[in-house]
Amino acid sequence: MNRICIYAKDIQQITGKSERQAREIIKKIRANSAKPKHQPITVDDFCDYFGFDPPAIIPLLK
Repeated sequence: MNRICIYAKDIQQITGKSERQAREIIKKIRANSAKPKHQPITVDDFCDYFGFDPPAIIPLLK
């Protein structure tokens, strides 16, 4: 089973950014997708924002 949500730690591992930068990226993704604070960021939101292919990112989330 694959995860749907992506967290700051995942963004750190994928992009090589610091925790603070990863949290800022989450804020930008949230603003870009017009999601309220209580809704999680999905892998699809992350991939849309960065232009990544979701099947390439999913194995990195294990």
